[in-house]
Amino acid sequence: MSNLTTSSAGKRILSLLDENSFVEIGASVQARSTDFNQKPKDAPGDGVITGYGTIDGGLVYVYSQNADALGGSIGEMHAKKIVNLYDLAKKTGYPVIGLLDSTGMRLQEGTDALFAFGSIYKAMSEASGIIPQITAVFGNAGGGMSVLAGLSDFTLMTSKSSKLFVNSPNAVCGNYEEKKDTSSAEYKAEAGAVDVVADEAEIFDKIRSLVSFLPDNCEDEAYGAESTDDLNRASADMIGCAGDVALAIERLADDNEFYELKAAHAKNMAIGFIRLNGATVGVVANRTEVTGADGKSEKLEAVLTVNGIRKAVKFVSFCDAFNIPVLTLTNTHGFCACECAEKAIAAEAAKLAYAFATAEVPHVNVIVGEAFGSAAVVMNSKALGADYTYAWETAKVGAIDGKHAAEIMYDGQDQSVISEKAAEYDLLQTTSQSAAARGYVDTVIDPADTRKYVIGAFEMLYGKDGIAPNKKHGTI
Repeated sequence: MSNLTTSSAGKRILSLLDENSFVEIGASVQARSTDFNQKPKDAPGDGVITGYGTIDGGLVYVYSQNADALGGSIGEMHAKKIVNLYDLAKKTGYPVIGLLDSTGMRLQEGTDALFAFGSIYKAMSEASGIIPQITAVFGNAGGGMSVLAGLSDFTLMTSKSSKLFVNSPNAVCGNYEEKKDTSSAEYKAEAGAVDVVADEAEIFDKIRSLVSFLPDNCEDEAYGAESTDDLNRASADMIGCAGDVALAIERLADDNEFYELKAAHAKNMAIGFIRLNGATVGVVANRTEVTGADGKSEKLEAVLTVNGIRKAVKFVSFCDAFNIPVLTLTNTHGFCACECAEKAIAAEAAKLAYAFATAEVPHVNVIVGEAFGSAAVVMNSKALGADYTYAWETAKVGAIDGKHAAEIMYDGQDQSVISEKAAEYDLLQTTSQSAAARGYVDTVIDPADTRKYVIGAFEMLYGKDGIAPNKKHGTI
């Protein structure tokens, strides 16, 4: 019998979905194992509620683990219910949302439970790139449960009640929970394992909002309601937002709505979703300043870091898989120069270059600050295949800035000579106008008018499929 209205798991589903839209599947399923005096009748639905419903009228599949039934632990039948839900989702092409609250593997079922974990991993892996997968952690998600969060496209956590870990804090060598809670939402968000952290009252709205930005599947389009925002809306203060690009992104977006992901991780790279003329666009932007709720600013260096690049690569890959156009705001003068970064940054930069070079969705670049060296090249440059490149009138584009170029080319010369040559180099080689003259920038724009230009570019690119026409030969 269903415990939809009495259990915390059921109440979470009802809080998430449109009213009276949920249809339960497998309410009568019971655990089969009776080893160690396990009583199936004490585990309604085998510790998980599965079914489907709607969010703003759009169909989604949902499973919610019931910590009151065998701790929400995963056993044979528990896993079969989740795998069955994935099978339906893949056949019909709709997202899956998992609400996690589990003690982990059901030890009483031994190898059956171990195989059960693997079956869920396989189902999620096969669904990757076909349908969006969202996981929200409400209670414990430890050990093998944490892999479910890792296999999801997006992971959310409640700020106080949730725990996400492979090894509990007390099992981490040299650590204990009071010293550092490595399972907490705050820790996981800073580490990049979690996209959004919110209190339990707010997290349902966060999930619903995220779903609204996403297509149902890889063959669908993400398009909201017709925008009522002025497509030509100018922002006079846009030029002051080149540092804190989150502010620039808000000014670009319909109704100033920016759904930022992984905000606490690798802060010098901002990612997330906006709408432009009603259509979802993924944004990747270099960030050199973070403005807090108290109005105070945290300054960041204009460089690409290992974690920032990894953050961008995964996001661009998701957008490309689900036909979501990508907008980049570029402001970088190089790569992070430290011993730790040097171990991996070349390989990670290669992945970012590859992600943009192979992306089949429309991708537009706006240079809002500096764009120097190979770091700027891997940030969706025209050389990598950006469909359209804008540059603010104040932007600087080049191989290197004039000061450093002059110091290299005129080494040993008087400082007055170096200063003169630096100014000459900047004028000839690093202005947005000089880059446009060479065809590396398509249009130089007033920062205030950025919104209308990027909307125009994406409208022009609508219908791009990235696939070379299947032809026999040319006709020349």
